[in-house]
Amino acid sequence: MAEHQFHLQAIWEGGRNDTGTIEAGNLKTQISIPPEMDGPGIGTNPDEMMLGAAATCYIITLAAMMERSKLDKERITLHSEGIVDVTDGVFTYKKIIHRPKIVLKQEASESDHHLARKLAEKAETSCMISRALKGNVEISLEVEIKSAR
Repeated sequence: MAEHQFHLQAIWEGGRNDTGTIEAGNLKTQISIPPEMDGPGIGTNPDEMMLGAAATCYIITLAAMMERSKLDKERITLHSEGIVDVTDGVFTYKKIIHRPKIVLKQEASESDHHLARKLAEKAETSCMISRALKGNVEISLEVEIKSAR
């Protein structure tokens, strides 16, 4: 069994509405509470990072699955939305909606479109971050597939 380790260094010297920094590999940024939660909105925040982790894991997994299936594409774009519920002052990351848009080659067949949809759905359940969130955060897909013109 192989294990991979990732490390993050965080520094926070102030109070709730101050800023800190994080550094993990190629990621180095300021952090603070987002303005939607009455914070200063400087740098990134845990909500964006959770969404970013889920989205990047999903799109990379989908691209790898399409490559392994030899399904040619022009590009994949992704818009993801995170929904945080606030009830009685308790913040809960409720849902992530991935909206992948897959553009296949112009000559793509109906079978290619079917395979692309199948892979888009499988990528969500195969992604390491999706599996880690399962049972805690609902993840849904709104897939769009078309051929290049």
